[in-house]
Parts: sequence; structure tokens; C-alpha cells
Amino acid sequence: MNKIIENLNWRYATKAFDPTKEVAEKDLETILEAFRLSASSFGLQPWKLFVVKNAEKKHTLLEHSWFQKQVVDAPYHLVFARSNADNTILVQEYIDDIAQTRNVTTDTLEEYKQMMLGFLSRMSEDEKNTWANKQIYIALWNLMTVLAEMRIDSCAMEGIVPNKYDEILGLTEKWFSTVVALPIGYRSADDKYADLAKVRFPIEKMTEII
Repeated sequence: MNKIIENLNWRYATKAFDPTKEVAEKDLETILEAFRLSASSFGLQPWKLFVVKNAEKKHTLLEHSWFQKQVVDAPYHLVFARSNADNTILVQEYIDDIAQTRNVTTDTLEEYKQMMLGFLSRMSEDEKNTWANKQIYIALWNLMTVLAEMRIDSCAMEGIVPNKYDEILGLTEKWFSTVVALPIGYRSADDKYADLAKVRFPIEKMTEII
């Protein structure tokens, strides 16, 4: 079997993590770099990843995660948050980064800047949030795939109370809003879901070449 397919078959939504197993520092560095390299519309990256390691913080988040034990048992609880920055700030930061990375002047990027500002300005606040959330889910799945390749377990969690996460982690004053969470670590030997066959519809039902 192709190695990528083998690892995706190995991956599942881990319900029980082994709290005695840590994720190595070098592996965390790879995970964070993979997040940094995730694709996004225009490359704007309207997000930030908050890595919760502090046990007290995780226990406080537990109540607002429907008491899903993964939050406290996994060594790291990753919180994906969207940026609430003004369009002008969001775009200008990106333009400045392009200029620095590619050693060009910002005036050469003015047309691209105005195109992005025009795109964002046509959206209501709700539409912009929906757009940013979609970008975050691209990054989420990218990270889940990378984790599967590294044989590190994860469990995407929408069953959280975002505004309580914002409050506990101090995100509102940082101009970010919680969207989704992803505890990562290593599955417990007691997780009854670990050995269940993966259930997916066959390719013939799910895909069509036109």
C-alpha cells in the first residue's frame, strides 16, 4: 500500500490519549512549520495557532469542550483562531512580508494590494469570518495529514465553546477568535476506537471523473 494511504488509514479521531507520552520538541517544531506553510486564499494567512501546553489552562478549557478528555490528556491542545484585524492591516502586513521575503519594494505590489483590499471590502463581516474560517480548515487538514505522516495522533474538535476559549486564552484583546481545536499526542492502549476498521464510502461512490 502507498505510504501516504497507509498513514491516512492509520489516522482516526483519537478519543483517548496517553497522558504519559510527550511530543518531542523537534516534532513540535516540524508541526508548527507545517502549519506556517499551509495554503490560504491570496496567501493572506488570516489566522494564528495557539499551542496550549499549560495543564491549568487545559483543565479550565475542559469544561468548555464538553468535558472531552483529549483536551487535558494530550500533551498539546492546538487552537486555530481567525484574525479580526481590519482589512487594511491584514493586507498591509502581508504586503510588507512579501516585499521583505522577495526583496522588492512595496510600491511594486500596489496592484496586488488593491486587488486583495477590493476582494475583502465586498464582503460583510459575517462573510469575511466565513471566508477566514474556510482558510483555517485548509490549514487544519494540512496539519492533520502531516501528523498522520509523523504517526502522531490528533482529533479535530468543533465541540467547544469558542467565546469561552477566547476569554480563557485572552484572544479577544489579541484580535483573534477561536474557530476549531486539535489536541495532539499519542493514542492510549485503552482507546477502543483505535483498532476499528475505517469506514469510508468506496471511491466509485465518492468520486466521478468528468
